[in-house]
Amino acid sequence: MIYRVGLLTISDRGAKGLRTDTSGPLLAQRIVRLPGQVDRQGIVPDDIEAIRKWLLHAADHDHLDLVLTTGGTGLAPSDVTPEATLSVIERIVPGLSEILRMEGYCKSPYAILSRAVAGVRGRTLMINLPGSPRAVLEGLEILMPILPHALDKMKGDLSDCGSS
Repeated sequence: MIYRVGLLTISDRGAKGLRTDTSGPLLAQRIVRLPGQVDRQGIVPDDIEAIRKWLLHAADHDHLDLVLTTGGTGLAPSDVTPEATLSVIERIVPGLSEILRMEGYCKSPYAILSRAVAGVRGRTLMINLPGSPRAVLEGLEILMPILPHALDKMKGDLSDCGSS
């Protein structure tokens, strides 16, 4: 099965064309290993309403399986990605953001400052990733073994989760 994926970069400078987005293209290159295909990709500024609108369209109109965001998860006043995501998800999946912070902390103590969240809207899993290319790649490495199982469960797979 090939999962339908949306990738959203949150960056004021990127949205204005003042900075080249490198994290979004990195995600796009790696997501094929899921296996996934990018059906929607975009860049929006650090603006709650712009982020919300994009996420709602991806889940409610495009019916994507997975949406990964990159950027806007830190402590800067403009970092509003977690707030926007929390406003659209229906069920939080705290273990995903917890493992990203925990494993990330092993590589950089600053990873613990991430406010990234993960959750579900309808049948779309949404996960916030940091904005740096290195953190995006590290986060994706952590998530790749988990994502197929999570996405299959969301699609209605009723098989047992544990091994016999």
